[in-house]
Amino acid sequence: MRIYLDNCSYNRPYDDQSQMRIYLETQAKLHIQDMIRKGDLELVTSYVLGYENDRNRSLQKKMAIERFIREYSSVYVSDKNKNEIGKYADEIMKTGVKEKDAYHVACAIIAQCKYFITTDDRLLKYYSEDIYLVTPGEFIRRMEVDL
Repeated sequence: MRIYLDNCSYNRPYDDQSQMRIYLETQAKLHIQDMIRKGDLELVTSYVLGYENDRNRSLQKKMAIERFIREYSSVYVSDKNKNEIGKYADEIMKTGVKEKDAYHVACAIIAQCKYFITTDDRLLKYYSEDIYLVTPGEFIRRMEVDL
């Protein structure tokens, strides 16, 4: 199964873990990473994710995220697909989704991901018939039900 994690998901383990929600999302995200490492999930990444991670102010975080993506990405959506991605993103933005987020979702749809995993509450309000937008915890719950 193909999944796409957005930048806020990758950065969740670096957030303040004293808040229960953040701690639980971090644990779920780390479990998802383990599933990717084991080959149970196909990780999709994109030029949009690379662009956003390149702007990470913390070199340590940036390098750790980049290393994971490089080692475990199964599918990469390149900027060669910009026109098609842009068409999807334009439609998504009409619903109020921010441009960067719309491009992430569009990349995931182009790559035929089943799930888009995010911790962004505003983005989670977006609905698509093409992909499920879920938190890391919701993704884990759905996987346990499907087993």
